[in-house]
Amino acid sequence: MEDNKMKNITDFEDLLKEKYGEKGTPSRDRYDADSLAFRLGVMLKEARKEANLSQEELAEKTGTKKSYISRIERGQSDIQISTYYKLIEIGLGRQLNISIG
Repeated sequence: MEDNKMKNITDFEDLLKEKYGEKGTPSRDRYDADSLAFRLGVMLKEARKEANLSQEELAEKTGTKKSYISRIERGQSDIQISTYYKLIEIGLGRQLNISIG
């Protein structure tokens, strides 16, 4: 049986609004921050693996700890842009591009 709440949902944004609220509400802001942390972690992990580096090797190259790299890759750590830049550009020798859309 279809849930009546789900009938009016037409896209992913509608689903997010239904579950977490409008952008700018505390619950939606938390979801968006957690989602970003997860996506940044996945990108870091993929780039690290492409560079054939272990978490420990990346940590050594960037002056951080393996446990911190692990937390970032699991999306469990807020990360500053400057730190992410250091991990990508110095640690992995890649270029970090950020766009606002």
